[in-house]
Amino acid sequence: MDARKIVVVVEDVDVARTALQWTLHNLLRYGDLITLLHVFPSTRSRNKNKLRLLRLKGFHLALSFKDICNNFPNTKTEIVVTEEDREGGRIVTIVRELGASTLVVGLHDQSFLYKLAMDHNNVVNALNCKVLAVKAPTSMATRTISVPDSSTNMDFSQIEISALSIPEIPPQKIPYQLCPDPSAIIWRSRRSRRSLRRKI
Repeated sequence: MDARKIVVVVEDVDVARTALQWTLHNLLRYGDLITLLHVFPSTRSRNKNKLRLLRLKGFHLALSFKDICNNFPNTKTEIVVTEEDREGGRIVTIVRELGASTLVVGLHDQSFLYKLAMDHNNVVNALNCKVLAVKAPTSMATRTISVPDSSTNMDFSQIEISALSIPEIPPQKIPYQLCPDPSAIIWRSRRSRRSLRRKI
């Protein structure tokens, strides 16, 4: 079997850590290489200290993910920390450059996959690899089954296979126009003749 390159997106959300742990338990084989990829947001400021601090914070976050990998024997890991150029574009570029066979992402509301799905009709073709989006586990997602008179415990994970659906974006509200045409308003400065006659 050939060694595979698995890219795991590193983000500071719990579901990203869950995705890494799911990968280590269910996807990793002997000889596979895990690339921990963190893309920090680009800043309009060209302040080198600010960029350095963002890169350093991203590297520390990736090191915390590497600590999770170190708990599993025979895992080869590498860390890539880079700056984003546009929404999801840098991740696509790096995944293609590495020749990854699988991209693993923790799926949450602000995930880059949603924005990428809006830009590309087929996310898999854009990335040129398999994409696994791991959602946060529900209370019944994992069950542990113990076999009597055995030291074996088996973990079963619920796997949901579905297409990536873009969340509905509510239409932009158009402010109500109080007076669409100011010249359509007729001002009466005097009382009408009828109202004057009624008073008399």
